[in-house]
Amino acid sequence: MYIERTLEGFLKKAAGQFPVTLVTGPRQVGKTTILQHLSKDERTYVTLDDPTLATLAREEPSLFLQRFKPPVLIDEIQYAPELLPHIKMAVDKERKNGMFWLTGSQQFQLMQGVTESLAGRVGIVNLLGLSLKELQHHAGKAVPFLPTEKQLQDRLKISSSLSLQDIYRVIWRGSYPALALNDKADRDLFYRSYIQTYLQRDIRDLANVGDEGTFLKFLRATAARTGQLLNMSDMARDADVSVTTAKRWLSILEASGIIYLL
Repeated sequence: MYIERTLEGFLKKAAGQFPVTLVTGPRQVGKTTILQHLSKDERTYVTLDDPTLATLAREEPSLFLQRFKPPVLIDEIQYAPELLPHIKMAVDKERKNGMFWLTGSQQFQLMQGVTESLAGRVGIVNLLGLSLKELQHHAGKAVPFLPTEKQLQDRLKISSSLSLQDIYRVIWRGSYPALALNDKADRDLFYRSYIQTYLQRDIRDLANVGDEGTFLKFLRATAARTGQLLNMSDMARDADVSVTTAKRWLSILEASGIIYLL
C-alpha cells in the first residue's frame, strides 16, 4: 500500500528545476518508494545495494553511466561517490532538468561529494518517517506549521481525533513505514535488525567506527536521553568514551538521521 507523502509536490518542483534531485534520509523511510511512485516507470532504476553494480560504478563510472542513461534513478549513491563527477559532466553536456534522481541513506560522506561535484546542479530533499498527517491520509493538505489561531483551527478540521492510547502507540512503534503500515510487524525484531544493519553497513563501513560494542552502548545512552537537555560529559561517561569521541559519534548519529538535535 502506498501512502501519499507531504514532500511529493516539492519533489516534483525540484525535478523540474534541477538536472539532479537527491533524496536523503535515514534507511527505510521510503526514499526509493516515493521516487519510484513519482517516476511511473518512465526512468531506469538501478540500486548500488547490488555489489556487482556498485563495483562497476566505482571502478568504471563512465561505463556505468553509458549503461544506465538518463532519465535514471540511482539508489544508495553513497556506495559509489566516484559517480558524482561523471554525473556532473553528463549534466554539463546536456543540461536538462530531471536527468538524475538519486537517493542516499547517510550524509556524513555523501554530502561533501555532492557539494563539491554538483553545486548549482542538484536539488536536495530530506525525507523522514511518516508524519501523523500522512498516516491519517492528509498529506496533500499539509502546509508549513505556523502557530496562528486560524491555522490551528484549520488543522483541527482535517485531523482525525486520536485517543491517548493511539498517540502512545504511534510514539512507541515509530514512523518507519514497515511498522506504521503493518500492525502485525514485530517492533522489537524490526529495530534489532535495523540497528544491526546500521552498525554493520553505515557505521563500520562508512564512518570508520572501530568498536561496534562501545558504539552500541553509546547509542543506548543517547536513546535514554530523548527529549532531554544535551550533556556530553554525562553521555561520554555512561558510554565509557571520551567527550571528543562522544561528540564525533553524536555527529554521526545526527548526519545519518538516527537523532535530531533541537
